[in-house]
Amino acid sequence: MSEYHPPTDLEDVVNSEVKEWHFHIYFFQCNADQHQAALDLRDAVLRLRRDGAFVAVPLFRVNTDPIGPHPVGSYEIWVPSTSFSSVFSYLCLNRGNLSILVHPLTREERKDHELRSAWIGPPFSLDLSVLPVQTEELPVQYPSLKLGYSATEPEYTPDQRRRIGANVERILKGEKEAARAPMN
Repeated sequence: MSEYHPPTDLEDVVNSEVKEWHFHIYFFQCNADQHQAALDLRDAVLRLRRDGAFVAVPLFRVNTDPIGPHPVGSYEIWVPSTSFSSVFSYLCLNRGNLSILVHPLTREERKDHELRSAWIGPPFSLDLSVLPVQTEELPVQYPSLKLGYSATEPEYTPDQRRRIGANVERILKGEKEAARAPMN
């Protein structure tokens, strides 16, 4: 029997929620077609951000050589949690043959890249030895946007989340295929 019990206290879970994410777009820097595809995808994300589809901030720099833990050419896109599903959906559907590393931003950078990450497309091996295990500061990016860790108001308060959850449970009572939440 497993000793690990996932947390279920609403306040604890809400307070520990990841608020910012990175998407690292990988391309073989010596492959002109892949390099161009990566730049085209970056431009598309920038246009969609401008047009209001989501909030996503590609880093100005595009790495044409391996850098940090990343073994090939790459660039990062910062995304607040409020835009995560929109950006994830867009990149899943429009990445072409590029691979994308997705990871949360927490104080544990090595775990974020190794244990808490996901890949859209084939994964690459990373050099995790260059990443710190733990940092004091939360990796807040673009605080001027007041999104992610810099947000002044939560998207939903715990009470609003409880009401939403109770309503979902009420609605799903009529769905025979839907699992029911435990009573306690």
